[in-house]
Amino acid sequence: MKEVKVRDSALKAAAEEGMDAFIGVFVDAIYEAVGGELTADSMAQLSADQITLLAYVALRDEVMDGGFVLLIHDGYGGFIFKNPFSRMMRAWGLDALASLINKVHKLYTHHHEEIERDYTDDEFMALYERMPEFDDYDDDFVENEEEWTTAVAYYVDEHTDSFATIVSE
Repeated sequence: MKEVKVRDSALKAAAEEGMDAFIGVFVDAIYEAVGGELTADSMAQLSADQITLLAYVALRDEVMDGGFVLLIHDGYGGFIFKNPFSRMMRAWGLDALASLINKVHKLYTHHHEEIERDYTDDEFMALYERMPEFDDYDDDFVENEEEWTTAVAYYVDEHTDSFATIVSE
């Protein structure tokens, strides 16, 4: 396992800024430990909890930016839907998010090949019109994102050793 280190001072400063910043300290440290890029080789150097945290942040950022269609189009569909991500969310206590992921998984299975194609901007935007079945799931995520991000941050805080070693300056 790759050793991931987080400075105690950075963690304290981030905790004062909020949940996103707190999670960001761990995410940045994990990426730094694996050379800045998540690949099959670098994933093999990480724990399941570390990979799950990276997956959550990718999910959150993509869905908040453009919904599940964007997440799938940008290549994160397999990362979220072909791995035990929903099972890990359930283990972390995020049952509603796990349930949402399982529902969207069915749409992913049905539509991912079409969504993953290369498109012009206009063609890509037309996907949203052709696939309105994602809309309610996008709305559900957006409505619950703050609560889920808070729950993820609490999980990380309660299981810090599963994510990084805290070092003093």
